[in-house]
Amino acid sequence: MPRISGIDLPEQKRTEIALTAIFGIGRGNVGSILKLAHVDPDKKARDLTPDEISRLAKALDTVSTEGNLRKTVRDNIKRLKQIGTYRGKRHSANLPARGQRTRHNARTKRGKRMTVGALKKEEATKVEEAKK
Repeated sequence: MPRISGIDLPEQKRTEIALTAIFGIGRGNVGSILKLAHVDPDKKARDLTPDEISRLAKALDTVSTEGNLRKTVRDNIKRLKQIGTYRGKRHSANLPARGQRTRHNARTKRGKRMTVGALKKEEATKVEEAKK
């Protein structure tokens, strides 16, 4: 199993797809990395030679990936929160920050549905008894 940037690449997938398992490498920039490393994108990850793996690792040094990229993103969000921008406030409130609607969607960001305000009579009496 090839290991690049501390990530085990999926063996059964093509190199072009397997490299996207690394944080910061996507379908858009994987082509340029493979071209720089002179590796065939259609070759399976398990068939990569140690020489090709080292060339890929060297080519990935030119791109910010994994820990460095995660730290940069985290610091950028922290800065937005600190200076009080709209996007920073949306991140703090755990809401979408890029203009998506939240009235009907955004379940993955907002979490499980919770009913607010409307309670049946039986549930309301239970809540009142629990408060006492």
